[in-house]
Amino acid sequence: MTPKDLPDDMSGSYTTPIHRQLAALCHRKGKKGREVLLVTSSEGRWILPKGWPIDGMRDSDAALVEAWEEAGVREGKVKRKPIGTFVAVKLSKHGDEEICVTRVFEVKAKKVLDDYPEVKRRDRRWVPAKVAARLVTEDGLREILREM
Repeated sequence: MTPKDLPDDMSGSYTTPIHRQLAALCHRKGKKGREVLLVTSSEGRWILPKGWPIDGMRDSDAALVEAWEEAGVREGKVKRKPIGTFVAVKLSKHGDEEICVTRVFEVKAKKVLDDYPEVKRRDRRWVPAKVAARLVTEDGLREILREM
């Protein structure tokens, strides 16, 4: 399933709930070119910093909040429009599979700190986008990274 397969209005009734998340694709200029920032999920997979929409805040700004909390990106320039969207299946607390549509926002990292809210819960790694594409498990995210 791709985002194009989903209805514009996701408020109808579905047998599987559809959730919406947002992610921050943080990048910087490294010694050998552009690098992107990955963090570990609670299961130890490499992912982008991501989370849920925040009431009263643009999704792009909420993605920047996630970049700070999960990866230490304290300052960055975020693009308001998503650079891509991917669909993944998440397991609920009860073990049910749920569809999650994630909008990805590009963030040019300007200030990255080593002390941030989730530093003890996550590892982080700066890698070239092509390497990141090999490390992530979501096919749609892999395609977004390959296009960088």
